[in-house]
Formats: sequence, structure tokens, C-alpha cells
Amino acid sequence: MTLALTHSVALLGLEGYLVNVEVDIADGLPGYALLGLPDAALSESRDRVRSAIVNCGEVWPNRKVTVSLSPAWLPKSGSSFDLAICIALLAAHETVPREKIAEILFLGELSLDGRIRSVRGVLPALMAAYKAGVRTAVVPSANYEEAQLMQSMNIVPMEHLKQVLRWLRIGEREVVQEIDLQWEQTDTRLDFADVAGQAAARQAAEIAAIGGHHILLIGPPGAGKTMIAERIPTIMPALSIEQALEVTAVHSIAGTLAQRSPLSLLAPIVSPHHTTTRIAMVGGGSHAIKPGACSLAHYGVLFIDEAPECGPGVLDSLRQPLESGTITIARSVGNLTFPAQFLLVLAANPCPCGKFTGRGRNCTCTSQQVRRYLGKLSGPLMDRIDLRVQVEPVGRVDMARNELGESSEIIRQRVIAARKVAEKRFAGLGWSLNSQIPARALRSTFQPEKAAMNFLHDELDREHITARGLHKIIRTSWSFADLHGHSIPTIEDVEAAHAMRGKVEA
Repeated sequence: MTLALTHSVALLGLEGYLVNVEVDIADGLPGYALLGLPDAALSESRDRVRSAIVNCGEVWPNRKVTVSLSPAWLPKSGSSFDLAICIALLAAHETVPREKIAEILFLGELSLDGRIRSVRGVLPALMAAYKAGVRTAVVPSANYEEAQLMQSMNIVPMEHLKQVLRWLRIGEREVVQEIDLQWEQTDTRLDFADVAGQAAARQAAEIAAIGGHHILLIGPPGAGKTMIAERIPTIMPALSIEQALEVTAVHSIAGTLAQRSPLSLLAPIVSPHHTTTRIAMVGGGSHAIKPGACSLAHYGVLFIDEAPECGPGVLDSLRQPLESGTITIARSVGNLTFPAQFLLVLAANPCPCGKFTGRGRNCTCTSQQVRRYLGKLSGPLMDRIDLRVQVEPVGRVDMARNELGESSEIIRQRVIAARKVAEKRFAGLGWSLNSQIPARALRSTFQPEKAAMNFLHDELDREHITARGLHKIIRTSWSFADLHGHSIPTIEDVEAAHAMRGKVEA
């Protein structure tokens, strides 16, 4: 019998599908046929596998080789199938025991000399294989830290094809020291104590962290907008293990785990440059579809500095994920959905020269230029921003103070306490943050006190706020109430939320 079977995984977004890798060696003219909708990178596996086999001292079968990747209807992409194809081919050639590979998952790209290179998407691939009943997986040693997060599977890290063959033939392999899974929960490099003054902006950042509210910071250069935005993740609660695994899976597919540890419980922060494209922001690609910046910021912060300088349509492409918490990318291969539940932080100068402060000092811009500059932030996008904060220039008194402001840890404890109140209130309802309260619930169960609702209805009648704005203010008022220990938002909480959503000075 010249037929062998093993397993690998095809990824479509975060969704993984177990793939049966079948190899048949038959009589006929020597040749190699790869079936199952492979892309260009996978079609080139023939030459990588052949060179690796020959350079490891094995024999390439000089017969007709047929490789089938099933299910045949599922598109397959990437080089992670190399190792599975190689092992199945050698088993079909009867140099590796067939029965040993039938229940093993193989992931890895082969170099020409037989070394096993790292691949993307190892964690979501292992999750999919585990759901399909596979319990043993061979992965590249470079992906071992990520793979070991699947503690319910037997992970076998390998650096070279020769090591894999020796393990399959005689059961021997090098002893690999298991990595002690120490989750990273703190980051001491950034701290809110470094921010001088800016009481309003600091409070807005705290409210944003409590309820997951989106925030816009407008102020002149050097006022501290970037410092505040970069420190928001330091006051957010640590991710749960399930959330951390989901974030790691997204970064694994994108190939950005070199910038973020797989064992990190810190809320991620992603800061794309203002020249980024829509595809880079929301995800996509012509060959392999990868998550964009909004998905890499899942459960964390998406910070966009110099927001008015972004290209046309880039910021507006975030409107759908801001509402739904996911981003769906439609391509000819199908629709892929990535998670995108992030806290959006925008920073902008008040005018093109950046010196406009409402008093016009040292500003060389005309009033039309000022309006046109901030008008680059579209009305529909601004309507989705909960908090709009004017960041004033730091004064001499604040810079001369010797004592530091509140540290991130002190603020973080208040944020955690407020979030626990919200989680208890929302227990069993399907959401945990104030920013996620559905509109129907806002009109019934989660209304503020009567005086506060009368105030909001008056603002709605005067067309000072939209219906979406009314809901945004109510959600934000719940975050103020949780911070101040109120069981229901008071008129003061609603007025504070309304003031933070009010128009910035421009």
C-alpha cells in the first residue's frame, strides 16, 4: 500500500479547519500533483519538500506522487503545510510508520536543508485541531511558547526534519524544557504620574477605561495628548485568560507576536501612522487576508494621532466595527470576520498650525482653515465618539510642581472597582461594559433618574444631540455613577457626561 494520511490546519480568519493530508505514490511517469485549492506559496511546497528530503539523506520517490488536501472545496494558503506533506510522503514511501502519523497534527515550513521554520497562526490552528479531536501536534520550536498555551494538547516542538523522523521511527527526541507560563500583568515603563496637570483629560481617560468609551483629545502640540493616550492601557484591568488567548490568536495570524508576548495579559495598544491605508486599518489583502489595526487592538486601545491628517475614508472605515465590535472582510474566497472590540482614542491639533487655543494667540490660521481642518473628522464618526476633551497647554505652575500626580496603579484600582460594579449589574445579560448596553435596555431598565432624562429630552428637542448621542450620554453617565458610587445615574452624572461629549473649543 502506497497511501498515507496525516493532518494539518487551514485558517480562514480566526476560524480553523482540520485538513487531511493524503499522499499516494503510484506507478507511472514521475511527477507531482497537488490537489485541494492551494495558493502560490503552497504550490511551491513541492520544491521545498523535495530539497529538504534529499538534503536529510532520505530518498525522493521517482514515481507519480499525488498530494490531496481535503476538504477539496476549502482554499488553502501558506507554507505551514510543508511538514505535513513531507511526513505523509515519506510514510507513503514506507520509510516512516503510517500508523504513528494518522492522529498527529504537523505544522511548519521547511527550509531547503530540512530546518523547520516558524509559521503564523499556530494558536488558532491548535484550537481548531483540538476541537476536531487531535491531541498531539508537532510545531516549530520557534512557536513553542505560543503553542504551549494549549495545555490540553501534547505539544512536540522540533527544529529539524531529522529530529521529527528519528522521533517517529524510534521514539527518541531531544528533551525540551517546558516554558514556565508566567502571565505578564504589569508594565512599569509608562505611568500616569508622568503627566503634568491635565485634570480634565486624566478624568476622561479614567471614564473611558471604566466603560470602554471612545475619546477625542484636541489640543496644541506638546500639551500631552500622546502621553495620555499611551497610558490608557496601564489603567485598564488585566485581560482574562480567555481574552488573552483571543488577542494572541489575532496577533499570531498577523505575525506580530514579536511585538507582543503570547503570555501578556496587558491590554494591547496599536498606533498606526496617519498615512495608513483603509486595508491596513480594517484588514484584508490580495493573497492572505490578515487582520488590520482595529483587530490587533482587540480588547485594547486603537490610538490614532494626527487624526485629521488621515486619508479620505480611513477613519470612516472604523464606523462599522465601532458599532458591532467585529469587522467582516468580503473577498472571492468568502467572508472572513475578525474581532474588533477596541477603545478608540483620537488625537488632533486644533488647527493646521496647531497654535489655536480659542483665544487665537500666535495662530496664523484663518477661521475657515480651522473649520475645514476639524471638518476632516466626519459627523457620523464624531457622533460615535463618547468623550471630546480639550487639552490645554501645560502651565508653568503644573510643570514646576515637585509632587507627581496619581499613578496608573491608583487609577487602575478605581477602574477595576467600578468595572466590578458594572459586571455585577449586568450579570447574565450578555455584556459587561457600560458602552455595550443595548439601546432597548437604555430606554427601559437602565434609565437615569427622571430629572436627568428630562434634561436629555430637552437637549434632543433642541437638536443639540442626536438619538445616538442621547444613548452615548446615558452609557457614559453609568460610568460616572459607578465611579462615584451611585446606584443610578443622577442629574450630576448625566450633566458631566453631556459636558464631556460637548463641542470642543474650535
